[in-house]
Amino acid sequence: MHIPVLKKEVIEYLDPKPNENFIDCTIGGGGHAIAIMEKTGPNGKILGIDRDPKQIEICKSNAGEYKDRLIIVCDSFANLKKIIEENNFRKAQGVLMDLGMSSFHLESERGFSFQKDETLNMRYDGDEKKETAKEIVNEWSADELERIFREYGEEMFSKRIAKEIIDSRRFKEIKSTFQLIEIIRLVVPRWYCRGRRHFATKVFQALRIAVNHEFENINLALPQAIDSLKKNGRLAVISFHSIEDRIIKNFFREKKKDGVIEIITKKAVKPIFEEIKINNKSRSAKLRVAQKI
Repeated sequence: MHIPVLKKEVIEYLDPKPNENFIDCTIGGGGHAIAIMEKTGPNGKILGIDRDPKQIEICKSNAGEYKDRLIIVCDSFANLKKIIEENNFRKAQGVLMDLGMSSFHLESERGFSFQKDETLNMRYDGDEKKETAKEIVNEWSADELERIFREYGEEMFSKRIAKEIIDSRRFKEIKSTFQLIEIIRLVVPRWYCRGRRHFATKVFQALRIAVNHEFENINLALPQAIDSLKKNGRLAVISFHSIEDRIIKNFFREKKKDGVIEIITKKAVKPIFEEIKINNKSRSAKLRVAQKI
């Protein structure tokens, strides 16, 4: 079961009140959204967005008594303006973006996990007709692979991993997670395989980001999120990756300089020890909040 990260802090900073409307750009199973709706009765609505149709179904099932106040759309938050217009959703008091990968996806059999031998899909929407991680590892050039491993995964052995992928695929198509893990194992040092973090983590992360155009979508969505807010409305963004956090921090600084927002969190808010103890995946989460002026 997915545990919403920094839920207490999100509620504190968004400060939902009766009859206010909010947008959850990454609604997932609905953990944050339900916590917001508990505060916004009797008429406050949430526009919830998720790329994964299966997550949408889970959210609807979890919504319970709040389902009539929930509008859910299966789409990318990069299309936020269009989604708002199509659903005639008026200006929101708050917008939430949780950029973390859901625990659901680790169990989705789409190749996100190291634990099982699965097809290299890694798409949040699961659509195999669009480019998947399998296409990337089998069709992209060595330079392109090295670049995403270095830039998106911050992988120190990006060049040798990219070269081994190219060499391996000449003999056999790379289809599964275990195939890719073994290719990485062949070329990274032994000490790297004994670390606290799985040695394939950064390559998997880079492929997932590339497949889902994660950084591009964040850059597209942030200005739309600000535009969707009422005056004094707040945008809260949870990131789990240093590059994501940098994108958000720089965007907030630029908009502050332009006189569009005030930055509420001078430093990123991180989970307290008790939360990390309950949900270890929350350890790298960072929350930043801005208010429209």
